[in-house]
Amino acid sequence: MIIRLVSLLAALALSVGLVTPTVAQDVNMNKQTSEMSAIAERSQQVVDLINGELDAPLEDVFTPEFLAAVPPAQLQAISGQLTGQFGRAVAIEKLEPADGVRSALEVRMERAIAKGGIAIDTSQGNRISELLFQTFDPIDDSVEKISADLEALPGEVSAYFGPLDGNTPTISVNPDEQFAIGSTFKLYVLAALGAEIKEGKRSWDDVVPLTVKSYPSGMMQDWPEGAPVTLQTLASMMISISDNTATDQLISEIGRETVFETLEATGHSDPRLNEPFLTTREMFLLKSGDPSWITAYSNGDADARAAILKELRRAEVSVEKIRQAFSGGPVAIDIEWFANASDLAALFEFMRANCDPGVFDIMAINPSMSSDTKAQWSYAGYKGGSEPGVLNLTWLLTDAAGEDHLLALSWNNPEATLDQTAFELIAQRILSLPR
Repeated sequence: MIIRLVSLLAALALSVGLVTPTVAQDVNMNKQTSEMSAIAERSQQVVDLINGELDAPLEDVFTPEFLAAVPPAQLQAISGQLTGQFGRAVAIEKLEPADGVRSALEVRMERAIAKGGIAIDTSQGNRISELLFQTFDPIDDSVEKISADLEALPGEVSAYFGPLDGNTPTISVNPDEQFAIGSTFKLYVLAALGAEIKEGKRSWDDVVPLTVKSYPSGMMQDWPEGAPVTLQTLASMMISISDNTATDQLISEIGRETVFETLEATGHSDPRLNEPFLTTREMFLLKSGDPSWITAYSNGDADARAAILKELRRAEVSVEKIRQAFSGGPVAIDIEWFANASDLAALFEFMRANCDPGVFDIMAINPSMSSDTKAQWSYAGYKGGSEPGVLNLTWLLTDAAGEDHLLALSWNNPEATLDQTAFELIAQRILSLPR
């Protein structure tokens, strides 16, 4: 929620969304052969880059536009994350077509086949203008290897992948331990709204004025005061781009108490951890304001906490101060929203039984997975959340037989920021396991 929520695809991408370079259609054979050699050479340099063995300056390999969007330090970090998960890059498995300026690219790594694409710009010395790895098909991976990699992460980790009913999970690591889940809490807001719509109390096309403002992530904090928006728009923004202002507006409309009652109704195993039910603005203000607020809130009961939140209503803090507060690492991650994997499974079961089906359309707007992975499921819905020291990735997945499955990963560390890309790579490995 504090740092941007990166989709699985984006996190795995070494990519700049550039338009394909314009190339004359009547190229002769000599030029076509030259371009084939160039794209093959650049593909081999990708292998070298992944292994940390590139012997040419990055400026000679990638276009300036690419490096402006994906700086050298980020390229090197992602390369290290890939080799950490999948071993060294061994060879080019596939380059098709082997001519022109754009090709499908597959790289064989020690423990996976990386699949994606590459493009070069002939007007810039055949430098790489696009490079995207969309999927990683593991080689000889296993539940045991993934579990060991999860448990080796610093801090506390939970993982569950299996049917919603908890029977015969593919992987299960600390599924009943409570974790801070960041913006994944917004699923409880969506459930409260979806239940009221199914009951006929509200409609997706109900229009409300925008009267509540929070801080990014999102964009609605910059919209005009009083702008008319539908509940459908608010819910879609809340889930698909994790818009905090949309979230707080919905909590204001539905009522904090109603959202908390919905959380209880889902069968949450320890609802008092979430009482009172925080808005995003309150969380930001608590963690960026007077340090005594953090101590008092952490140690207080529900009534004491509610009194502190009442004091915060008049507080005004700049976006810059919010950013500064979270720039140095984790801040009081015990002030958060909490759930375990079993709670999230129970939430989805509640939503299936008690919410308007539109909630699932909203969860599917941004499924946060590659098209190849998504094609393996008849339905894929997603919500994740993060702040320094907190990371959660949660998918509701429906197989071809109509059975719902849950993939829920949580990682908390109060002492250090988390490697989000590494965690998302583990998620992709889990999704690639046979089931």
